Amino acid sequence: MNKEGESPVEIYADGACQGNPGPGGYGAILRYQGKVRKISGCHPKTTNNRMELMAVIKALEALERPSKVTVFTDSNYVVKGMTEWLPGWLRRGWKNSQNRPVLNRDLWERLVSLSSRHQVEWVWVRGHSGHPENEQCDQLAKEAIRKCV
Repeated sequence: MNKEGESPVEIYADGACQGNPGPGGYGAILRYQGKVRKISGCHPKTTNNRMELMAVIKALEALERPSKVTVFTDSNYVVKGMTEWLPGWLRRGWKNSQNRPVLNRDLWERLVSLSSRHQVEWVWVRGHSGHPENEQCDQLAKEAIRKCV
């Protein structure tokens, strides 16, 4: 865990897709004590929501020890999923409020497992509004897509 009084690890994450489904990419920036690490990747056929989830998953997987983390994302899907919808999904056996299977359950389960190792705060930022790190993550995701197509 981060030492008492230290700032949390900051994770900025974004996903993108050309078509939905289509080739997709994700980008993430991890910042801790002045150090910055950038992560990106792509999948040839995926959806935007899967890439939004994958950006956060890959960033959390990069952490070497349990940490206090603040995740910044422009994805309401990710933020609401983790802060509002998850308890109901679990109560209903991974069914949504319409009693249908939760989409992307495989990635949600990975994200839940990874998040349980850390103390995570989820912060939504408005996309394409000039937020510097969000814009950088968007660029990382778009560059990753170009490598896939």
